[in-house]
Amino acid sequence: MTQIRDLKPRLVWELFDDITRVPRPSKREDKIRKFLVDFAACHALECKCDATGNVVMRKGATPGYETRPTIILQAHMDMVCEKNADVQFDFEQDAIRTHIEEGWVRAEGTTLGADDGIGVAAALAVLIDEELEHGPVEALFTVDEETGLTGAFGLGEGMISGKYLVNLDSEDEGEIFIGCAGGIDTLAYLPLVTEAAPSGYAYYKIAISGLLGGHSGDDIDKGHANSNKLAARIAERAARLFGARLSHFDGGNLRNAIPREASIVLGVPSDRAAAFEADADSFAALLVAEFAIVEKSAKIERTAVATPQGVLAEATQRNLLLALIGVPSGVLAMSAAMPGLVETSTNLASVKIEGERIVITTSQRSSVESAKEYAKLQVESCFVAAGCEVVHSDGYPGWAPNPDSRLLEWTIEGYKHLFGTEPKVRAIHAGLECGLFLERYPHLEMVSFGPTLRGVHSPDERLEIATVDKFWTLLVDLLGRVR
Repeated sequence: MTQIRDLKPRLVWELFDDITRVPRPSKREDKIRKFLVDFAACHALECKCDATGNVVMRKGATPGYETRPTIILQAHMDMVCEKNADVQFDFEQDAIRTHIEEGWVRAEGTTLGADDGIGVAAALAVLIDEELEHGPVEALFTVDEETGLTGAFGLGEGMISGKYLVNLDSEDEGEIFIGCAGGIDTLAYLPLVTEAAPSGYAYYKIAISGLLGGHSGDDIDKGHANSNKLAARIAERAARLFGARLSHFDGGNLRNAIPREASIVLGVPSDRAAAFEADADSFAALLVAEFAIVEKSAKIERTAVATPQGVLAEATQRNLLLALIGVPSGVLAMSAAMPGLVETSTNLASVKIEGERIVITTSQRSSVESAKEYAKLQVESCFVAAGCEVVHSDGYPGWAPNPDSRLLEWTIEGYKHLFGTEPKVRAIHAGLECGLFLERYPHLEMVSFGPTLRGVHSPDERLEIATVDKFWTLLVDLLGRVR
């Protein structure tokens, strides 16, 4: 038993606790899918799976609500699997270790998976809570939202039939979302050309850690440092001032997360080692100070290492560093239509040496399709100029806001009635599956809301306890209003 099972609303928290015990990495959802199918069987719910791996459950209307329209509750079953480097954890086997801290539920050194485990828990609670009053309910649980929206792209025919869809994958209580950005990934492949590590050099590992990271859409405007950018700046300076040779570059992990950690190995001529050490420490302190207001736990640490087997050829090193320095990362444009909303952004997500190539992963987002294409072109141009092969993912569409939706009207009415205040109506600079649902089912009216989460896609992910009750209360109220 864990502490969170005693929180209220108890049914939602018990189900969320159950979900945290089920491994569910993106693209490896077999265990959580079995959990859902077994849940449906246990509670005599109609259940169907499609070829992509999505699951839908259906529950009939409560007496007196048979003529109400069907409402779809939608959440994704996978989670981002990130952990601190010093934490031993197997996301394919281990249960998330949760604890309560100052009004928030957190995990011990890993992502919590409240994105979107709390949405899954709320939908399951609706399906088994016999005290609720509602029309017919469909609960749709999609796979692989976090790394490709695969479930939404491959949603099978006839999986859903309702007109109204509530997406349970938002992260700010008191805000109702009616639009989202579209996105695309851009990957660059630089041939890895190496040569023997020169003798008479001193070699060092420089590790960047302690950054906030976060969601590459929702947190892109928060001023969080990008570990890949910092590592590239350090390496470029060392090469320019001291003739440093780069042996290794490893930064970031997930395409949809601002990278928190990176490490490089480089060597400088031994007769310049002392000067390099002094300059490297001074420049590290300068970089930490540059982000000190936001990144309060940033660390840049230098340690001596043995001579590696090889280093990057000079041309490869130059092309890599110039590309990483030059490629944009962060906010590219703010929205003129919705003040305060990021319109277009890009994220330098990861840099990895894989076999005989260096793989650089980036992602672009925009609520304006033409601006998304231009951001993609900007990133591609930097990498092509550096001699990279560039490929793009299929991308996904944005969700155009519908401010005249009846579902939105009912949601606002319910929030004002329950809490005595007007909710904010917003669009979000992140990819939600709603854009793909709307492509397949253009008749849908949709809203998205949820409890407050912070630090998603990072080990700092946390779920505010008090907002879960408000989230649940609003959802229950909306079920009774749809007519």
